[in-house]
Amino acid sequence: MCGIEMAGRGQPVQQRVSFMDYHLNTLQKHEGYGHTVPLSDGGKAFCIVYSVIGIPFTLLFLTAVVQRIIVYVTRRPVLYFHIRWGFSKQIVAIIHAVSLGFITVSCFFLIPAAIFSVLEDDWNFLESFYFCFISLSTIGLGDYVPGEGYNQKFRELYKIGITCYLLLGLIAMLVVLETFCELHELKKFRKLFYVKKDKEEDQVHIMEHDQLSFSSISDQAASMKDDQKANEPFVTSQSPTSNDSSLNN
Repeated sequence: MCGIEMAGRGQPVQQRVSFMDYHLNTLQKHEGYGHTVPLSDGGKAFCIVYSVIGIPFTLLFLTAVVQRIIVYVTRRPVLYFHIRWGFSKQIVAIIHAVSLGFITVSCFFLIPAAIFSVLEDDWNFLESFYFCFISLSTIGLGDYVPGEGYNQKFRELYKIGITCYLLLGLIAMLVVLETFCELHELKKFRKLFYVKKDKEEDQVHIMEHDQLSFSSISDQAASMKDDQKANEPFVTSQSPTSNDSSLNN
């Protein structure tokens, strides 16, 4: 496939195809475990082009998905409890963010770590939790990679399931981060790092802008008057001697 040679060419074709899909998905999510690498020059060039095109589109896709999910997961529940029960919006937002973070850690870290510790023979719970954290934080060191045992049952299906888990887990992590970023206290903290402008400088800029706009308006009015004078029809004025002669007649 496009000149890509994977490490471990002695494997069956179906396993190599599943590894290819797994490798391309990890490239798109910029994890890059490093255990499956292209060996040929064509394969390396394809990976570069694929990453340059795939990573921005993946980020756009994740951003669009997170912006739609956060409306139903964060904003509407907080607004409902604030309007329906009259609780403070800031307190409801903090409780909701902490609860959502706990649910995400349980569903995408603790429970998958327990599953990996059972499915992987050489992993304990800490190593499984370490793999979940390294993967969902998009670090992807590659020291722990699931599904590498040749005697594992349903290996291709296992790889597809891990890919789905990584994609859903990354979306959940982004939703939690966006929820915490919308907290009022964190917004105040972020304002500390903003560049502050002096009021005097702002007033000077406003006055300069007003002067420029006033001068441009006066110039436009003067030019319009000149145009109107130029477009007026030419009328010859009669001399006073001619007027006097006409009156005497």
